[in-house]
Order: sequence, then structure tokens, then C-alpha cells
Amino acid sequence: MFGWHDSLTLEAFWGLSALALLALAVALVWGLRLFRWPTRSEAVDRLDASLPGRPIAAVQDKQAIGTGDPASEAVWTAHVARMRRASENARAVQPDLRVSDRDPYGLRFIALLFFVCALLFGSVLRVGSVTDIAQGGNQTLATGPVWEGWVTPPAYTGKPTLYLNDIPPGPLTVPVGSEIALRLYGEVGALTVDETVSARTQDIAPASDTEQSFDVAQSGRLAISGERGAEWAITAQADDPPSVRFDGEIDSDAMGELQQPFAAADDYGVETGFATIALDIDAVDRRYGLATAPDPVDPLVIDLPMPFGGDRADFEELLIENLSEHPLANLPVTVTLTVTDAAGQDGTSDAESLTLPGRRFFQPVARAVIEQRRDLMWANANGPRVARVLRSISYTPEDLFTNQTTYLRLRQIIRRLETFNTFGLTEENEAELATALWELAVQLEDGTLADARERLRRAQERLEEAMRNGASDEEIAELMNELREATRDYMQMLADQMEPGDDGTDQPDMAENTQEMSQDQLQAMMDRIEELMQEGRMAEAQALMEQLNQMLENMRITQGDGQGDGPRTPGQQSMQDLADTLREQQELSDDAFRDMQDQNQPGQQGQQGQQGQGQQSGQQPGEGQQPGEGQGQAQNQQGQNPQGQNPQGEGGQGGESLAQRQQGLRDELNRQRGQLPGLPGEAGEQAARQLDRAEGAMDGAEQALREGDLGQAIDQQAEALDALRGGMQALGEALAQNEQNEPGQGQAQGENTDRVQPSRRDPLGRQLGNSGQYGTDENMLQGEDTNRRAEELLQELRRRSGEQDRPLVERDYLNRLLDRF
Repeated sequence: MFGWHDSLTLEAFWGLSALALLALAVALVWGLRLFRWPTRSEAVDRLDASLPGRPIAAVQDKQAIGTGDPASEAVWTAHVARMRRASENARAVQPDLRVSDRDPYGLRFIALLFFVCALLFGSVLRVGSVTDIAQGGNQTLATGPVWEGWVTPPAYTGKPTLYLNDIPPGPLTVPVGSEIALRLYGEVGALTVDETVSARTQDIAPASDTEQSFDVAQSGRLAISGERGAEWAITAQADDPPSVRFDGEIDSDAMGELQQPFAAADDYGVETGFATIALDIDAVDRRYGLATAPDPVDPLVIDLPMPFGGDRADFEELLIENLSEHPLANLPVTVTLTVTDAAGQDGTSDAESLTLPGRRFFQPVARAVIEQRRDLMWANANGPRVARVLRSISYTPEDLFTNQTTYLRLRQIIRRLETFNTFGLTEENEAELATALWELAVQLEDGTLADARERLRRAQERLEEAMRNGASDEEIAELMNELREATRDYMQMLADQMEPGDDGTDQPDMAENTQEMSQDQLQAMMDRIEELMQEGRMAEAQALMEQLNQMLENMRITQGDGQGDGPRTPGQQSMQDLADTLREQQELSDDAFRDMQDQNQPGQQGQQGQQGQGQQSGQQPGEGQQPGEGQGQAQNQQGQNPQGQNPQGEGGQGGESLAQRQQGLRDELNRQRGQLPGLPGEAGEQAARQLDRAEGAMDGAEQALREGDLGQAIDQQAEALDALRGGMQALGEALAQNEQNEPGQGQAQGENTDRVQPSRRDPLGRQLGNSGQYGTDENMLQGEDTNRRAEELLQELRRRSGEQDRPLVERDYLNRLLDRF
């Protein structure tokens, strides 16, 4: 029933059949020899043993004792009668069918399992085929196919498997690589296979094998010869290689992120792809550092993005990468795209020649550092030249560097580069220096300036540099966003540093010639500048930019600048004194830094006075200094060190003069602390703590100056500057809180408070009330439904205060209105 006999050879079938018959005969003889028919007495005894008291044996017994005694015989007669009645209930004993002692391995269950499986999964009809084998196999199968065949295309094609029995003979097209599987039934040799599609020359199986399989490698013929055979003309459909092409011009932003669109296609789908970027040495402008023979640079290989879902037979994608730090950045290169399909075939695009985008630097020093980094990665032989150029860049740090941190980082890089040049510049050393130069250029370009005014100046300079160099639309948009943020921070700085007016109230003095400018006007002007730059009208944009700079320099926001002619309050005077102390401490810190530079290059100071007015000395700034905070702001002041004179000229020569100046500033701060007005609250206590910290830092700086430790002195001065700024901020908050607690205190100045000056208006253009508070005494709401209108105004205020894209100054003002009403 399983059909195993169909897969056996004739000899094996007859051998197994004979063996099975022999085993059956042996088992039958063995069973007959062990069988014994039981006797009648054995059967009666087996039955009697199954009854209680063995009544059958008792009935057959004879009385042995008491014969002739009437009483004894009566008892015996009664006993025999009772046993006879008990024997009438006898039943046949159940047979014992347990054979486990004779079949310890459970072979009977295995035989039963095979029989049940044959019934479930086999076919009883196969039993009839045994007679065909017994007759020598001269008869073929009466029913069913005499052969079967399947064509299975490669899995990546997504095509279904074909059943050859259902396909009529004739032409048949299948993909290359399809697997053909054939099964031949019946007598071996009755059917044979003839094919020319596999192109096999070795390991060819006999044509009469009952099972055959091979792959389609070429077009040809497939034939099954014999009864009910068939023949097909197979056409092998080749898998076309994939194709890829550039689908547009390469695009990039100011930060160097490139975007290259491309399109790829394949008849069954693209699997992977990559872009190869190689240096186009013939297109390189071989000047300056690039004139040296370049070191070998391996082509850059980048994986192409593939669609996560959908069909990959024909798609468009965008390659997005930022290669600004790669040695090939901003150099002529050739880009080649390659894609691979599931069959392992490659498709390559035409080589595209272009300049590999990289981040653009607008700050002059940063741009020079990046250029030397490029030259160093171009060839190790450029190491000495790069060191000389970097030393030239750092020749006059006070003119080029805005803080000591970046300058000292550059000096450290120069020292390490010269060391590597002496002992050999390896690839690891080159990678280390390239990383350090990149970080330095980014720091110079972006800056770490916290001062809003300096950030605004930097943003304006970067935008002006972009105007001169012809930046792209993306770079213009990014620089304009930076200018907007810097302008917003600058406006916030002016608002934070406002001082109370001097008109006897807490309101600003709005003179007739005061220039007012709203945030919307500034935004409109910057939008116009961006529009002009995008249109290429750089001259008009430059003129409008200069106008914006002038307006920002002269602008006074509605809070005023606190420089009136009236008498100052004690709080205002304290703020002014602290501002003067902060400025003088900043100048002293700058002088200490210059003095430290002069100590590291002795003998150069005497030459400075002999160079003539406006000439620079040949000294190299010192190395290894610890940068202090805030010194970089004084570096930008023009004319601070004219004619090459000693920067300590005002305070005398040597560290003792600096120490005396530091002592004078500490004494002045101590005097100012004693004259501070009594300001209750957390802000007043914070101001006192910050000023106490500033005085302690000044004392530490003085001691370091007397001991000649200029590095430690600069650190202490930086801490003093930070504490002074914190003290001024806390003092301003305390004064503002004190004025809010005492409204209208300045009205006792003899002014006519019943009159509102026309020029005194709040940021919304309304006239200020005579109570000294923002608002107006005018009846601005006409009509009876005032409550409803007030609720609508509150809802509008809440909505606008929740819009995060509004300027911070406007949102703070809206929040103050909501807190009040």
C-alpha cells in the first residue's frame, strides 16, 4: 500500500517477497509445534478453580469418615447438595490474551502502526500493481501519467513554477537559470530524456534515469522520448543587466551636505548599489600646496540608498552625504554609480566630473586653516610648508583671533606639526592633525561668543563675505537665518540691559529725535536683503546691509538707554560704576595676556619701537598659555596698541605694575560694595554674593601677578569678569523688583504728571498713562459689551503667547500682559 515495491528493482522485490514467505512459514511451524490442545479434566479443573470452594470437585468426592452414621451422612448429603447448587452458577473462564511476556520489545505495535499509516497515507489500489511485477512488468500503468516535469524560475524573478504536463508541446520561453525537474515512471528505459538547454559537458546522467534535474543555460530542445512523450523548443530569456544614471545636477548647502539624484532600473529589480568617487587629477589646479605630487588616495565608495518598500525595477532616489571632512572635499572628482541585480550583474553609469561639495567657510582665518588642512592631506611633503603658512597666520593674533582659545589651539597644532615633520609624518599623525585643524576651523567659523553684539557683528561679516564671493541660494538662506537670530539676541540684550529713565518715573525718556524700529520692520528689511542677494543685485543688498548696520548701531528701543541728563538714582549710579569696573578689568586682562606673550619671546619688544608707526614686529606669540575668558573682546578694538608700543605702557613695566592696577580695581570694587543701596529679596542677595566672589577672584589675580604667574592671573581675572557680569545682572533684577514695589515714586520731581507727552508711547504705539505704568487712561473701547471684548482680547493674547515662532521679546511682553490682567 505504501508503493515501496514500485521503487525496488525486480530482483530486490522477489528477494524480499521470498524472505517474507519464509518468515511466515517459520512462524506457522513454530506456532503449531508449541500448540497443545487441553484435555477435558484440565478444562474442568480450570473451571472448578475459578469457583469459590471448588464445588465441582466436592460433588465428585465420596464420604470417607462416618459412613453408617445417620447424622454424619445427613451432614454430608447437605454439603453435596449445597456444592451442586454452587456448580450450577459456573461460567466459562475468560481467556488470558496478554502476550507481553512473549513480545518484550512491542513488535506487534510497530506492525500495527505501519498498517495504520499505510491505510491513511498509502493506497490500497497499489496492491494490484504487485501482480504486474509478478508477471514480469510487461504491462504499463493503466491510469495516471507515465512522466511528470516542472520548470522552476529563479526566485528573484517572482514567476510561478510551470507544470510541464499542462503545457502543450511547442515553443516555451523560460528565464535563464530556471530549474527543470523530470520524473519518469514505468519500466526503466521505456522513457528517455533528450535536452540541449543545460549546456552540460560533464557529469551527465543516463537519459533513462527516473529522476533528472538541470538548469536552463541556453536556448535549445527538450524532449521526452517514448510512449506519451513530448517535445518543446525552449527559449532562454536572458536577465538584462541593471542600468543607473544621474537624474539631475548635484546640489549642496553651505554646510557641505550634497544631494545627488539618480535613477536605476532592472527587469527584475536592483539589489544593491554604490557610488565611487575618485580624484580627477587632470582637472586639479596644480598651484600652491597642490603643486606637490599627491599621496595615493583610495577612491571613496558610498552605498547608494535603496527603496525600503515597493518595486525596485524602476525607481528614483537621492544620495545624501556630507563629505566636508574627506580629503577629496572641494576638489575635482569623477563620480560613477554602480548597481547590482540579484543575478550578480552590474550596471555602471557614465563618469560625472564635478567638484565634490564641502562646507564653505566665510571667516578668513577659518578659510585659510581649511586650505592648509587640504594641502596637508594632499601630500605629507607639504608638512613644512603648512607649518610656515600657519605660523604666518598667527603672526599678529590680536588682529585675527577674537579669543585666546582658538589662537592657542592653532599654536599647539603648529608645534605638533613641526615635531612630526622632524621625526616623520605618518598617516596616523596626518589624521590627527587633520581632525584638529577641522575642529579649529569650525570653532573659528561658528565661534563660541556669548555676547549678542559680537554674534551680530560676526553674522554681518559672514553675510558680507558671502556677497563678495557669490554664495548660492541655500547659503544665503542659512546666513540670513543666522543674521536674524543674532539680531533677535541683540535686541534682547538691549532690553535686558535697559536702565530706568531719568524723568522721575520708571518709564523711558522718549525724546523727539529717538529712532524707533519694530521687530516687523527689521524682519522686512532682512527679507529684502535676502531677496536682493538671490536676484544677484549684490550692490543694492550691500547698501541696504550698511543701512541696517547703521540703524542697529544707533537704535534705541522703547525702554531707552538710560543716558539722560537728569540725576541718577543710587541704583543707577551703582550699575554705572560696576560697568566701568568691568571694562577696566577686561582691559587689564588683555594687557596681562599680551605681557605673557612678550615673556615667551624675549628680545622682540625692543625691536617693536624701531619698526616705525603701524609696523608689526617679527615676534611669534608664546605657546602653552592657558586662555582666559573674555580677553578676545579686546582683541577687536582698533588702535588699542598703536605703533607697536608695549601694551603695559599705561601701567608701567613688568608684573608689578599690573598687580598695582589689579589692587586698585579690587579697592574700587570694595568701595562700590559699601555704597550699594539696600535691596531686599533673592536678587539683592545674589548680587552681593556675586560681587563678593568677584573681589575674591581679583585678590587671587593680584597675588598671581606679584608672583609672576601670568597664566594663573588670567584665569583668576576671567573668574572675576564672570562674577562681575553675574553681579550686574542680579543687581539689575533687584532694582527692577524694587521699582515695581514702589510705583510712581519718581513723580515728586515737580513735573506736571497730568500731561502725557506725545512721544511717550508703549511698544504697541499707545500713549503712556500719568501713573508711570504701561497703559493709558484713555477710553479705548467704545460700546457697552466691554466684558465680551475683554474676553476676546485675553483669548488673543493667550493664542499669540503660545506661538513659538514669535520673537522672544514679543512673547515676554505678552506674558507680562497676561500676568497683569
